[in-house]
Order: sequence, then structure tokens, then C-alpha cells
Amino acid sequence: MDFMTDRDVQKYLEEGYVVLDGLLTPQECDELRQRMGDMVEEMDVPQHCRTTFSTNHDEQLKTQGNADYFITSGDKIRFFFEKGVFDDKGDFIVPKQRSLNKVGHALHAYEPLYKQVTHSPKVQGLARKLGLVSPVILQSMFIFKQPGIGGEVTPHQDATFLHTEPLGRVMGLWIALEDATENNGCLWFIPHSHNSGISRRMVRTPKGTYPMTDFTGREQTYNEQKFLVAPVKKGSVVLIDGEVVHRSSENTSEDSRHVYTFHIMESQDTRWSPENWLQPTEELPFPQLYTK
Repeated sequence: MDFMTDRDVQKYLEEGYVVLDGLLTPQECDELRQRMGDMVEEMDVPQHCRTTFSTNHDEQLKTQGNADYFITSGDKIRFFFEKGVFDDKGDFIVPKQRSLNKVGHALHAYEPLYKQVTHSPKVQGLARKLGLVSPVILQSMFIFKQPGIGGEVTPHQDATFLHTEPLGRVMGLWIALEDATENNGCLWFIPHSHNSGISRRMVRTPKGTYPMTDFTGREQTYNEQKFLVAPVKKGSVVLIDGEVVHRSSENTSEDSRHVYTFHIMESQDTRWSPENWLQPTEELPFPQLYTK
């Protein structure tokens, strides 16, 4: 029996997203979370994250450091922090494990457990079920959505950040490593919104200028009543069309909402925009999803 049914395919194509239960076992979820916990304990905090705001020049250096750190992270594993987790001396004022917003963007390439999940038979099977001929992996992230401070993610389309010609070639796989509920910041979607194109893009700015990225166009205003909530159980995966509008609320609960998410692209007859912030490198070309 296929992990993804014909009905699931129909829902994904029609609505722009679908929830599939049981991609991972609870034990597999816990192993991914444990490995991330170990990585956080062992991490070296980048110097620019510890820069203090003493002068305008310092603030500018910090901003540039953040920009460099982000835009060169596509072929590395890097740590991105919540605001307000360091004091004026650059030391933690919250527990280290509670300090992070996300870790990305090449977990799928360099961390064996995450690589195994990304290329699992179920993931390859659902890509084939959707008719993908030559899918490649673009990026991957561990998102923490910390208790009490995990912020709102405003309505957006992934194709704003991961643009292709033609559109419709990118899909996100959003794997809940814990139950994702309304209380801890699960996803919300506007069904069928993947059929209207995009109105905004994040693009690289000319080399040597800051900020290193900028937006062209403007995000649309969305009717809040059109959003449908999508709570998911631990181990489930949400397939997200690159153009479907989605968001998540802040986490006001005492529970985290850990997620492993990655994006794939059908590379056959597709042009990856050279203006995207994320670019393949000699060290890490976008790896093929299919291993056989």
C-alpha cells in the first residue's frame, strides 16, 4: 500500500497542501530531536551574534555579519537565534536550548539522521506518486518555535524566497517532531491559493551592497477568515505547494513545536533563479532526492 493515496494526491493538487500521517515513528522523531539537542550543546556561537550595540558602527557590523552568515548558509549548518537571548556582553540570558529560532540550511547533506529521513523510501515514494522526475533538495531546517517566545510567521508563499521558472516546481515537506496544535503554533492555510501566482519576491542585491537581499513587489492582504487550521500529530508530514499561502501563530504555550522541514524542486525543465538568496555551490550542488 502506498504511503500517499490517490485521494491525497488529489487534495494536494486541488488545495495546495495535504497532511500525511505516520511518516516517522515517535522514536524516529525523538532521535532527531535528541541529535539536535546534542548539536546545540556543542555549538560555537558566531561572533557577530555576540556583538554589542555600543556605536552605530558596531550595529552596522552586526547587521552585515548577520546578512553574511545567512546568505552563505545554503551549504552549511548554521544557528539562528531568537531576539533578546544575549545580554550586553554577548552571554546567554536564557538556557542555550531555548535560545534558537532555527538551524539550517544543509542538515540534509551533512547530518546522517536528517539525511536518512530526507531520502527515506516514504519520501521518495510520495515524490514519485506526485510524478516528480528529477527532484533535488534545496534546503533543510530544524525549527524550534520556542515555548512562550516562538514568534508569529506572517502569511507568505515559499516561492517568494525560492523562485523558479516556471512556477509550481517547489514543494515543502514539513515534518512535525512533536504534536503541532493551535496552542503551540501549528500551520494555517488558504486552500486553493496556490493558483494565483506570487506578488512578492526576495532577491539578492548587487554584490557589495547591504542589505544583501531585498523584496520586489508587495505581499497581498489576505482575508483572515479564509485560513484553515492544520494541526498535525507527531511524525506526520505536511506537503506544501510553493505557492500556497500559509502562516503560523506565535507559540503562547509552555510546549515547544519542533519541526524538521525541507524543500525539494522538480529540476527537469526548470530554471532556478540566480536572484534567489539560496544558490547551489561547488561544495554542495543541489543533491538528487532519488537514490535509486
